[in-house]
Amino acid sequence: MSSRPVPLIPPRLRAILVRVPFLVPLVRFVRKSSSKDRHLLVAFVFVTLLIGVLGVRVSVLWFSPSLLILITLLGGLQLKLRSLAVLLCSVAVALTYLASSTDDRYVGPGLLIAVGVTAVLAWLMARTRGSLGVQGLRGDAMLLELRDRLKRQSELPALPKDWGAKVVLKQAGGSSFGGDFVVSMREGTRVEIAVVDVSGKGVDAGTRALMLSGTFGGLLGSVRDFLPACNAYLHRQREGEGFVTAVHLSLDLATGGYVITSAGHPPVVKFDAGTGTWRVAAAKGVVLGVVPDLQCEPDSGVLRKGDALMLYTDGLIEQPGRDIDAGLDRLLGEAERLLPSGFASGARQLVTTMSSAHNDDCALVLIWRP
Repeated sequence: MSSRPVPLIPPRLRAILVRVPFLVPLVRFVRKSSSKDRHLLVAFVFVTLLIGVLGVRVSVLWFSPSLLILITLLGGLQLKLRSLAVLLCSVAVALTYLASSTDDRYVGPGLLIAVGVTAVLAWLMARTRGSLGVQGLRGDAMLLELRDRLKRQSELPALPKDWGAKVVLKQAGGSSFGGDFVVSMREGTRVEIAVVDVSGKGVDAGTRALMLSGTFGGLLGSVRDFLPACNAYLHRQREGEGFVTAVHLSLDLATGGYVITSAGHPPVVKFDAGTGTWRVAAAKGVVLGVVPDLQCEPDSGVLRKGDALMLYTDGLIEQPGRDIDAGLDRLLGEAERLLPSGFASGARQLVTTMSSAHNDDCALVLIWRP
């Protein structure tokens, strides 16, 4: 003999419930929702309706209608878009019940406007999270993780005691993301450093910089010709990445010998301890991604005791209405101020001074031989 399962709801009660408006579609919708989203929706709806009932039956001062603003905001941070719509309907029901059962001063136009604005903000937040496919504050956490990864990639590898290096990054508008970044690696006595500048500034260029930093970081040290490999990668992309300039330094820590290659980037400058002057390197090349076959004119030399190399982006020397050569001359003049206080302590001061008159992404790498 086969036994039939006992229904959870008696047939007579089921017949009554199915006649309640919107109850059956609501139950079906809740069943289709994910487990976590369903539980959160049930909890939020329960608290919303409970605030309405307690505000009328107990005290509207203790269970104020303004608490519904907090519930709406939490729903926008945690619920999916369709679940949020159900919650907003519950908030509207609770407000209607409170307005019809309490003094008008507790549910006035000011409160209704505040709840309405919060509901719009919550809807926009839920829609954005739905597009990203994340829940809660996970989207913000992902951005923080990407920002920290970009900062870690900009840190130079440990150098021997007879070498010094300093990296300074300053993003436009005080943003955590920008279009200028640094990638580096060390293998034995060989150190390779690349300073890259993506067109745009601030957050607008930050997304492209995050993607390219991973790609360029993987190519650095893995291929013989770094900049031509980066150029080939950008040239293969279907969607243009905008203008991308870069400079690459390959340095032998044992001998001090170096090779500089550039792709449309501002020229590297070298400090000669023997003469006490800064000299502009002759490395040249076309902006990355423009031509299929990149040809670079490298510059090479040797860093001796007291010498230094400065790699930077155009945010230090470009200003609206001023020639770039004038900005380079000013940079070399301000660089003289590094000498009295030392390279390490003067690097950030140099970036602050050069970027004070305009708002742009800036990156500076100093490497010297004490």
